[in-house]
Amino acid sequence: MAPSKVLAGARVVLPTGIVSDGSVVVEGTRITETPPPDAEILDVRGHWLVPGFVDLHNHGGGGASFSGTAEEILTAVRTHRLHGTTTLVASTVTDDMDFLVRQAGLLSELAEQGEIAGIHFEGPFISPCRKGAHSEELLRDPDPAEVRKLIDAARGRARMVTLAAELPGGIDSVRLLAEHGVIAAIGHTDATYEQTVRAIDAGATVATHLFNAMPPLGHRAPGPITALLEDERVTVELIDDGTHLHPAALQLAFHHAGAARVAFVSDAMDAAGIGDGRYMLGPLEVEVADGVARLVQGGSIAGSTLTLDRAFRRGVTVDRLPVEDVVAAVSANPARLLGVYDRVGSLEPGKDADLVLLDEEFALKGVMRRGAWVVGPQLG
Repeated sequence: MAPSKVLAGARVVLPTGIVSDGSVVVEGTRITETPPPDAEILDVRGHWLVPGFVDLHNHGGGGASFSGTAEEILTAVRTHRLHGTTTLVASTVTDDMDFLVRQAGLLSELAEQGEIAGIHFEGPFISPCRKGAHSEELLRDPDPAEVRKLIDAARGRARMVTLAAELPGGIDSVRLLAEHGVIAAIGHTDATYEQTVRAIDAGATVATHLFNAMPPLGHRAPGPITALLEDERVTVELIDDGTHLHPAALQLAFHHAGAARVAFVSDAMDAAGIGDGRYMLGPLEVEVADGVARLVQGGSIAGSTLTLDRAFRRGVTVDRLPVEDVVAAVSANPARLLGVYDRVGSLEPGKDADLVLLDEEFALKGVMRRGAWVVGPQLG
């Protein structure tokens, strides 16, 4: 077993606030309260210590996607770990149902091994009017029997399904998901305000990348955005990459939902951690230029190249959000939503030693997962 460690002298972000000149004690894979006498002391003064990031919505990275082989899936997972995401839900994109069923089986095996925190099915149960970077010919209505087929294929590892609740079978599918402990997320939807309220009352609790792939807010037709922002039962995903959202829209979401109901997500695709070029997102070809991913045909935004360390830094330095609120958005809130806050999402004794070391400008300088350095501390 690796020697116990004390990371000493940092500004540590705890659920109770920021502790200056604080310490985090790591023993084995866990955070503990009291260091043993032989603990290794690491001086991290001038740095921030925050919990490892938790990504609810991620399609891939490092040139690989979660629609690929086991080796490709692990490549994507490890790419995001290098950027501070220590807990990750693997998201699929719309594809043939037989393929999604097979992929759910593969992803569930990796979830059982602890490599991913579960599966998010984004599509095929979404609106053709708001399909974004999803293949229209593969879309289908959310028939509860087909939704159940995907859940069963995931063998208890399905964490979230994004659907358009206004489609035939939508509300019944939301109820089915809620009954099975799977998050029903409203997204890629053309729903009205009233239809969205009905979906929330049926058990929907997440807004998939709020503002994106849904009708804009109108003063006579407030649409899904208003319904999702105003209801305290709903957590709203935001993609803070400077492309998906105008800064004022992000501020609007924080103001109306409050910091406890926002989850920063990457919505990353293969190019995350790699760079510009041509990639595939499910069956569709994507061109990434200047870090922005768009479909080759049609030009729709096709996921992002975001990593959560960049979202964190932007949240603090560009959006001027309090550090504690950004930590909630990238760690605590998604951990609570996934039901894993007892293990991850904050730097508390008894939890997994998942943490991120940042410098004074909030650039990533180290990543620890379950007590082992994924990115060794860069303190020079």
